[in-house]
Amino acid sequence: QVQLVESGGGVVQPGGSLRLSCEASGSIAHIGSMAWYRQAPGQSREWVAIATSTLTNYAYTVRGRFTISRDNAKNTVYLQMNSLKPEDTAVYYCNSNPPRDEFWGQGTQVTVSP
Repeated sequence: QVQLVESGGGVVQPGGSLRLSCEASGSIAHIGSMAWYRQAPGQSREWVAIATSTLTNYAYTVRGRFTISRDNAKNTVYLQMNSLKPEDTAVYYCNSNPPRDEFWGQGTQVTVSP
């Protein structure tokens, strides 16, 4: 029984940075894999970053620019986004991997525009 709430989005110029947070109402320690997803207008939702207790992985489109981290003690997952590009514009969501339908929140909007 976990609820996830994303925050930290905003409007930023290309090359800028944002840090997203995903706070869970319950413990995420038992969830082996947490992930960030995003959905751009007219596009399907895609996975962008994943973190287990020991490993991380990234979609090619964000690798080297984004960093996912998780703090089980704080029940929070973070996504540090650097060198943002216009194509990063999307609503960002966190969830488990594989995602659970009941975990989807409202997401947080990230807009990258000159």
